[in-house]
Amino acid sequence: STPILKPIPAAMDSAKPHAGESNSTHPAPDVTSLVQDIYMRFMKSHCCYDIVPTSSKLVVFDTGLQVKKAFFALVANGVRAAPLWDSERQCFVGMLTITDFIIILHRYYKSPLVQIYELEDHKLETWREVYLQETFKPLVNISPESSIFDAVYSLIKNKIHRLPVIDPVTGNPLYILTHKRILKFLQLFVSLKPWPAFMKQTLGELGIGTYKNIAFIHPDTPIIKALQIFVERRVSALPVVDVSGKVVDIYSKFDVINLAAEKTYNNLDITVTQALRHRCQYFEGVMQCHKLDTLETIVDKIVKAEVHRLVVVDDRSAIEGIISLSDILQALVLSPAGIDAQHS
Repeated sequence: STPILKPIPAAMDSAKPHAGESNSTHPAPDVTSLVQDIYMRFMKSHCCYDIVPTSSKLVVFDTGLQVKKAFFALVANGVRAAPLWDSERQCFVGMLTITDFIIILHRYYKSPLVQIYELEDHKLETWREVYLQETFKPLVNISPESSIFDAVYSLIKNKIHRLPVIDPVTGNPLYILTHKRILKFLQLFVSLKPWPAFMKQTLGELGIGTYKNIAFIHPDTPIIKALQIFVERRVSALPVVDVSGKVVDIYSKFDVINLAAEKTYNNLDITVTQALRHRCQYFEGVMQCHKLDTLETIVDKIVKAEVHRLVVVDDRSAIEGIISLSDILQALVLSPAGIDAQHS
């Protein structure tokens, strides 16, 4: 069940005239321009604490934990990421995500006959030392008092999908913010009119999404090859395209954790099609859209489907592009502020 969102404070109070001000001395701002950046101002007027559910599960790992046990714990607890606690330094030093699992498998897998020693015996701290090799960066996090606008900027600018909300006083993690959670929060507000004009424009008109050099795989692509593409292209999902160019499935980073759930990560020579037969959850099919769909339609579809991206297809279901949650939040929230965090 989805955690209940906290009550939203009265939105857009900043747009109201102050008592005692007359329109003669303070001309009313252009209504069109106010509406165009309404989502940006909404995000700036709410803090991260507003979006933290009243109840949620947060799993924390000590860096002394074995890598394999950590990934099994992610699966057992039904979470996709966990903050890492360094007992010696008494602070949070990073996040463990499914991307780490993918990088370890990609880097150390040899064949079904050779055990992945680094996964079986390494501790998280050892893996971090090997992987980061003196390039340790402080954990990207945000305070509960920071605006959701700042959270959107940080997620997109740092090209991350999980942003821990950490109390600066106690140092305790409260929640892990995601694009999906933020867009769902925003959509409660989106349902209120008026809409910015760009919500009625099509994807093709707005140019939102990726339409060149799209990373994809085929049904007979081996898992190890898909993992290589994840690592090299830094994408979160790969459309599965058949010989006619039609999109028939999608293999996401989240699907890779099934290898840990089923302890089948020692054979990565199997095809994507074989691996996808073991999906833990019911799969409704690839969520698709078209270039002629309006942004309003896209936001509604991606929120209702609770997915991280839509595959843009033509009339023959051939792949044309991909639109992600990052693309949508950039367009709704950052672009009206004149910020392009995706390419800066």
